Amino acid sequence: MTDSRIPAARLGDGGPEVGVQGLGCMGMSFAYGPSDEKESRATLERALELGITLYDTADAYGAGENERFLSPFFKAHRDEVVIATKFALSIPEEDPTRRIIRNDAPYIREAVEASLRRLDVDAVDLYYMHRRDPDVPIEETVGVMAELVRAGKVKHLGLSEVTAAELRAAQAVHPIAAVQSEWSLFSRDIEAQVVPAARELGVTLVPYSPLGRGFLAGSFTDAAQDLTADDFRRTQPRFTGENAAANAALLEPVRSVAEAHDASPGQIALAWVHQRSEVHGLPVIPIPGTRKPGRVEENARATALRLTDEELALLEPTAAKVAGDRYADMTFTSAGRE
Repeated sequence: MTDSRIPAARLGDGGPEVGVQGLGCMGMSFAYGPSDEKESRATLERALELGITLYDTADAYGAGENERFLSPFFKAHRDEVVIATKFALSIPEEDPTRRIIRNDAPYIREAVEASLRRLDVDAVDLYYMHRRDPDVPIEETVGVMAELVRAGKVKHLGLSEVTAAELRAAQAVHPIAAVQSEWSLFSRDIEAQVVPAARELGVTLVPYSPLGRGFLAGSFTDAAQDLTADDFRRTQPRFTGENAAANAALLEPVRSVAEAHDASPGQIALAWVHQRSEVHGLPVIPIPGTRKPGRVEENARATALRLTDEELALLEPTAAKVAGDRYADMTFTSAGRE
């Protein structure tokens, strides 16, 4: 790929301009099995060369290790990058495998200070509520987040896995720059209510797992057989056993479209997500994750692909046929509250 930079888009009405594709950094130190630090750092640098300027992490990724890993890169390029991190998934000391959702004020104030220390920056550019605790009013949570903006610790606010009603209630308290939710050829539930609400309110959509955690790109076909024992995807119902076999069969149209464009299946899956911006009339900035410079180049090329109406129609039925939930425990998503 040439060094021509990808197009840009804006986060929310008043947020920063970033590359129209971001980079999910979780897998560089968490969840997806062993990683190569040198290769991951080369991936960060290559992404920036290509105009990818939004870098996504969270305090829960490796109990802060992902933030620490990214800190040197952010410090070296502070004026060029937009740092997005998250709070809400508390990790109890007695059981580091558990995640407890917390949206209360004391926890948020503690979490942002810890993230700032690990990242070694004065302010977070985009601070997300990672998951929603329905027992804490969204207005209360966003009110505390707004305090962080006024204190200069955070520049812009985001929400992850929220409903349309929750987004509207949050926006009434403080402007929300971005909503991060899973959105891909395999996961389209947010199109019913969340996407229209975001368009109405001037909020950018940041799809995570736009490649179906690598499944749409053909990185694996059955998580239980193809991935290491410590890989998080082995716990996700749609990627193992009969579900995986059924879902693998759904990729044939993706491969067919890819051949027509001399592209990879992953590029077609990403191009489909990028064209949601035109379909729904709002900025869409997916954050595919990778740990390889070659893969980040491949993903960036998807921003220049355009699928025809006929190709979009061929891919349209895919999501409705997917077998299995996104997570083993769907209470960690907005699905049950919409």
